[in-house]
Amino acid sequence: MGFLFWLIFAILTIIPLLKLLPHFGYNKWWSLACVIPLGLLVLLWIMAAKLQELERQ
Repeated sequence: MGFLFWLIFAILTIIPLLKLLPHFGYNKWWSLACVIPLGLLVLLWIMAAKLQELERQ
């Protein structure tokens, strides 16, 4: 049952990231990193770093 919840959460996270990552200059297929543990946190971290870099300019 836990695997099912994890799979649903991963799918619901991957879909928006497919659209967001190209705006930050990353390939949309990097959103599949959400499947591995802590992959979402890493993606959010690099997106936040890119956003800070864009705000400085």
